[in-house]
This record gives sequence, structure tokens and C-alpha cells, in this order.
Amino acid sequence: MSAANTAESADFRGPLDITRAATVVLDAESTVIGWSPAAAELLGYGPSDVLGRPLTAFLSVRPAGGTLPAEVSGAAGPGPGPPSLVGHEIHVARTRDGRELLVATATCPLPAAAGASGPGTPDRILVAAEVEALLHWESRIALLQGLATRSPVGLAIYDTDLRLSWSNTAYEREMGQPLAAFRGKRAEELYGAGSFVTPGYPHTLAGVMRQVLDTGEPVLDLHFRGKPPSDPGRDHLWSCAYYRLEDAHGHTLGVCEDAFDITDRYRVQERLTLLVEAGRRIGTALDVATTAEEIAEVAVPDFAATVRVDVTRAAVTGETAAVGSPADMSLLRVAERSAPGSGTPDPGLPGNGTTGNGTTGSGPTATARGPAGPGGTNSPGSPGGPGGTSSPGGPRQPYPPVDYPPGSPQSRSLSSGGLVLEEGTLVVPLRTGGGILGLVTFDRGEGPDASGRTPGPDRATTFDNGEVALADELAARAAVCIDNARRYTRERTASLALQRQLLPHHLPPQSAVETAYRYLPADDVTGVGGDWFDVIPLSGTRVGLVVGDVVGHGLQAAATMGRLRTSVRAFAQLDMAPDELLTRLDDLVGQPAEDWSDACGGAVETYDVTTGATCLYAVYDPVSRRCVMARAGHLPPAVVGPGGEVSFPDLPAGPPLGLGGLPFESMEIDLPVGSLLALFTDGLVEARDHDVGRGLDTLGRVLGDRSASLEELCDRAVSELVPGGTSADDAALLLVRTRALGADRVAEWELTAEPVSVGRARELATGQLEAWGLEELAFATQLIVSELVTNAVRYAGGPLGLRLIRDRTLVCEVADTGHTSPHLRHSAADDEGGRGLFIVAQLVQRWGTRYTPTGKTIWTEQALPPAEAG
Repeated sequence: MSAANTAESADFRGPLDITRAATVVLDAESTVIGWSPAAAELLGYGPSDVLGRPLTAFLSVRPAGGTLPAEVSGAAGPGPGPPSLVGHEIHVARTRDGRELLVATATCPLPAAAGASGPGTPDRILVAAEVEALLHWESRIALLQGLATRSPVGLAIYDTDLRLSWSNTAYEREMGQPLAAFRGKRAEELYGAGSFVTPGYPHTLAGVMRQVLDTGEPVLDLHFRGKPPSDPGRDHLWSCAYYRLEDAHGHTLGVCEDAFDITDRYRVQERLTLLVEAGRRIGTALDVATTAEEIAEVAVPDFAATVRVDVTRAAVTGETAAVGSPADMSLLRVAERSAPGSGTPDPGLPGNGTTGNGTTGSGPTATARGPAGPGGTNSPGSPGGPGGTSSPGGPRQPYPPVDYPPGSPQSRSLSSGGLVLEEGTLVVPLRTGGGILGLVTFDRGEGPDASGRTPGPDRATTFDNGEVALADELAARAAVCIDNARRYTRERTASLALQRQLLPHHLPPQSAVETAYRYLPADDVTGVGGDWFDVIPLSGTRVGLVVGDVVGHGLQAAATMGRLRTSVRAFAQLDMAPDELLTRLDDLVGQPAEDWSDACGGAVETYDVTTGATCLYAVYDPVSRRCVMARAGHLPPAVVGPGGEVSFPDLPAGPPLGLGGLPFESMEIDLPVGSLLALFTDGLVEARDHDVGRGLDTLGRVLGDRSASLEELCDRAVSELVPGGTSADDAALLLVRTRALGADRVAEWELTAEPVSVGRARELATGQLEAWGLEELAFATQLIVSELVTNAVRYAGGPLGLRLIRDRTLVCEVADTGHTSPHLRHSAADDEGGRGLFIVAQLVQRWGTRYTPTGKTIWTEQALPPAEAG
């Protein structure tokens, strides 16, 4: 906008103002006797052209067409104008160049001089202006009147001394009194306790207005917080603008203030910000107590002075949400938080104690995390915390129970299932799936706090409708998170219980090895994993060692781990070689996924946590002191020799279970007496802060200490590799120290496949039993040896092998070159054979067949006499 247009817009003189309008002086006969320059400019006639002529020569009542335009047809008549003018009418003026121009006119009579009248004597003055200019001026006047009387924006003018000189109606409403009552007062006298909160500007009204007066630079959207005289009980927030006022000559008159109350909008924004913060901070962990603490931390002190979160015992333990009567709901105080200087009676705890800075707590908060919350405050479950209970010599309850009396807001909320608002207390139930998980109590402390002080006038003591809706939304979000935590707790509890049942409760003592183990579950965030291990006694005093890892976590992983462990034990009892066992296990693992895919027509992509599981299986023979092992995608074991040297055998790496395609290979190594074999899962040696190589180096360094016991080595390995006790993945460690059976406990002979070998075998066995002092077992052993050797001579080929092992049981083994296993059966009354093996089975504890590269071995185990077994 140009400077000329700006000046014109700032000129509020009306178009019919005599100093601006076209002015005509008329006598009593309406003859023109005076003609102003403005009239000459408007119509184009000079004074010589119009003086002495009648007015009707230039103005007519109707235009040439006969009708006035619609926009001005109703404009004639009285209207705004200078006080001295009577009114104005709409006429059609004919200009010198023949145009018709709509003009508005007003007349003002002139006082007649004594004895002066008649033609040529001034009788009245007529002023005229274009109708368009008049309408534009009237809209500007209406704008000024609206700002002064109807605008919701408060307007005030302060002079150069910063004293209020004028204000509009909206400003008067804020002050609660008419302008005359506060005109002349300074800004600090009107809003002394308020200040600007927008950074980068002075904090006081006087400072900002003085800056505008000195610099002439306007400021916009400064936020001012204060208490208006019309509402001294709470803070308001205004968006203010200031600009300097100058007269037509550029002299400073003062400063104008525009202020709009944005309190409601600001509070809505605060609530939205609180909801965003709640979405960010509530539900960060699948833990009921943590979620309860988070809602208390979000709400205090911005929303409430005190927040108490009570959760049902069922929700804490992971059970189903309560749907019964309030009497059936056992509530526990899980979290509590109070703002500094606030504290209200708690009807749910014994003694009706107070919280916050009351007698049962101190500091700004009281939460359920640890023995002391932030700022040194006590948790509800701590001995000094609100409601913490403990009995002499008994365990302290982690969360104190709460019991609300009938008629209290909490009891009414439990009964109705809805929120209850009573003065400064708002109780919102934690609802989910038709059940109630607990209550959240928001308290603004209408009464005195713990120290007897009453709340300040700036603190809201009740909740409006918007805040009630906000509290309901906060509780709804917290209820969803608590329900998720409850479900997770239930699944984790079930998974841990299942895993504990499926893992070995204890490892029975073995003659072949000395064992020690550690199992570390994954942390609460990751959930229960599928790592497992086992020590399986095999025939011939051998022992099977196995460790495995299931992909994934949770109940399914634990169940899968149990399936694999059971399958390995079943296959191991068949005396399978490690590579054959893994092959059978791989087939078994791959079968469920194929069956499910076939059932779905191959169109559904399925995922089975069994697929991809890893396993390491080893068999150690204390007689030969050799160990055969194979692995399916698992880490190789660590082997520590008697001298402390550590190695990781280059064991052929087969594919993980369920993938198929490649065969498994076994590797056989010698293990001298006293060697240490360590089987472990990747959760032990791999973590977020180090890779597998570093973990293996640490494990090897720990295991190299030959002076430590197996239990000490387990503890050291766990403390160095998993310092926190838990990690993102579960971990299993099985340590095995090898032993050997002495030559005096093993006797073996080679026989020919001839009938005479049966008697020879009985003699050899009887003589060895007498040497061992086991004469009591001689008769049964003779029967066993006779039957097994006879079957070998009749159905197999030589050479034959006979071996007796004196261990925790008496082991008798007969080896031959045949590959056909005998089967136990019931013989008919007229059968001539088939009863020998049945008799053998009645005399022994266990018997079975073990296949070897050269044939098979039939073995039996007999219990030793009580004196020898002891």
C-alpha cells in the first residue's frame, strides 16, 4: 500500500464533512450563490458556470433511467454524519461531461440575519459526496464501533506514562468494572502478579510497553499469564500484541494493547500434550507395577496433586480380570505419587494415613519401584512407605492391601463400574474386557494438606468435564497396558512353570562323569526361552550329553523344548549314534511343519519355532575313554585337557533341525581321565556388548583353572559372561569332568561261534563274579549268559564277545556280528522255544540292543546285592 493510500485510509473524516465534501451555498429559492473547490472537482463545473443558477440544473431526484440502484435505494434518509447536519439524501448529479453520478447530500440551515431574506441571501448549505465513498466510510465507522463495543479482543490504550486512557467493552468485562473506575491506572496496578512467559521479551507489562514506545517495533503473540480481577481464583493466559500510537504529525501518543484470552485453548493443548506424553511414557514395559507408576508420574503434578493406583491381586499375579462384586476384588496399592506440599487422607489404608509430605512418606513421590523412589521417597511396599506392612520375623508384603469403606468414592466406583467425582477427588476404574483391573484415584486436595495448609487460590480443586474425559482416557490407556502386562505375566508364569518341569530337576550321579550345570532364564522383556540340556545314562556305563536351543521365546518355545528333550531321551535309549540321533530328530522336527502345510493346502505360510532349533549330542564311554559327538547348527563344545589347555574341536557343523538337505557327521575324540567338557548355548557367550568370539575367549579363560571345582567354574563363567544375571536370551551351561572305569571293574573275553562257547561263557562269568564277591548273582548271570550266547551262536556269527562290567549295576554284554535284534514275546504252550529271553527279562532291571559298525551288542543290567550296592 502506498503512503498516499495509507494516509487516506487513516483519515476518518466523513465524506460529508464540510472540510472534504462538495459544498454549495443556496438561498431561499435554491439558487446557487456559493460553490466550493471540492464541488468543482466533483462535478467539473467552475464557479462562473453555476453561480446564479438553480440547484436543479445539477441535481435531480431520479436518474435518467428513472430508478435508483438496489444497493442505494434504501440508503436515503437519516444516517450517520456530522452532528450539525440534519441528514442526507440520494440524488443524481450531472457532471459537466454528461455523466450521471450518484451522490449523497445533506443540508444545514443557516441562521437568518435580522431583516435579511430574499434572493441572494444565504439560506442553507448543501454538502455532497459520492455514495460509494459514503458507504466505505460507514463500514470503517462500523468497524471502529465493533472493536469498541462488540469485539472479544480486549483493547486498551496507554499513554506515554503507561497509564490507561481508554479501553473497549471486552477489556471492561475482564476488569469487572466500568472504564471510569480504572482509567489512569498503570498496568502493574491492574495485573501486578502476572508476567510474560514468552522467552526473549521482558517479563513485565511495563517492560514490554516501554520497549514498544522506545523502538516503535510492534510485538505479536506474547503470552501473558496472570489473574484478571474478574476471576482472581485461577490463572488465565492471554495472547497479546503491542504497537505504538502516533498522531498525524508523527508524535507519540502512547501504546495500544490487544489481548485475547486463550486460556481454554491452552488448557485443551495441555490436555492433548498430556495425552501424547501418556502415550509415550505409559506401557513401556510389560510389568503391572511399572505401568502403574508411569500413569502416576504422568499425572503428577500437572493434572493432579496425588495419584493412587490400586490393582486387583488377580491382575498382579496374571489371573483373569475381576468381574464379581467389590467384595470379591482384592486390591493392592501398586503405585502412589504426590506433588511436593500436598497430601490428603487415604481411606484405603489402615489408620486413614496421609501421603505425600504426610506422616507416612516424604519427598515428592511415593512409588512402588524399589526400596526408595526418586527423591528418597518410600514405595508403598517399603517399611516406611504408605501402607507398607510386615510382621515380626515374617516376609514383608510387596504391595499393601487396601480396603475402602462403604460409601467412599472408590467403593462406589467398584460397585458401579464407572467413574466417580466427589469434590476434588476423581476415581476412574481400570476396565478391560468387561472386567475391572483396579482403580486410579486422582486427588487435587481440596482440603488442607498434611501440614495443615490450605491450597492456594491458583490451584484448581475440582475437575471440569474436559478433565474428567481426560482422566478416563488416561485410565483407559493404562488399563490396556496393565491388561497386556497381566497377560504377559500369566504366559511367562506358565512358561517358567512348564520349563522348570521339563528341565532336569537334578542330575543323578554317574560313574562315567562328574557334572555341574547352570540355567539362566531370559529377562522379563524377552520372555522365557527354549535353551535346554540333559545328561542321559546309557548302556555299558556310557553317558549321553545333550544341549540345545529353540528359536523364539514364550510358552511355545518352552513346550517345543520339552518335545525335543523327550525325543532325544527316547532316541538315546535306543543307543543311536550321535549322527543318527540328530538325523532322526531332524526328520521329527520337519514333520509337523509339513503336516500343517499339507492341511492348509500349501497356501498358508506357517512358522514353527521347532524349525531352526540347534542341538549338540555327545556320548562318552568311560571304558574306552572316547567321546563321539555331532551337532546340528550348534556351537562346538569346549574341551579342557588335564593340563588346563583349552580347545574348541572342529566338529562338523550340520544344519539346524528341520531344514534338512545335508547329512550330519560325527567326530570321535579321546578324553583322558580328568578332562573337562563344556556344553553351552549361544546365550552364554553372545550378548549385545560383545560377539561370540569374545565370549568363547572369556569362557576358555575361566575353564582353564584346574584348581576350581565344577560348581565354582559354573559360578565364575556366569558372573563374567552374564554379569547382570539375566540377558536378552536364556543361557545354559553343562560342565562334565570325565572319569574312567578301572581294569579291575571290567572283564571281557572273545569266544567262537560254537556250541561249546556257551559252557565256556558260563565258566568265565562265574569265575569273575567270584573274584568280585558277587556269588549271589552267579545263578542269574549263568542263565543270562547262556541264553544270550546261545542266541548268538544259533542266529548270528562269530567271533563273539562277552563283557562284564561292575558299576552301580552288574552289566553283562554279548556282542556278535549279526544285525537282527531279538524281541521279547509270549510263547504258546506247545512252542518248543521262545521262553529264554522272557526269563532273562524277568531276572534283570533293563536289557536292550546296541548296534555297532561290526554288528550288535545285547546288554543287561542286574541290581547289585544291597551290601555291594552300598
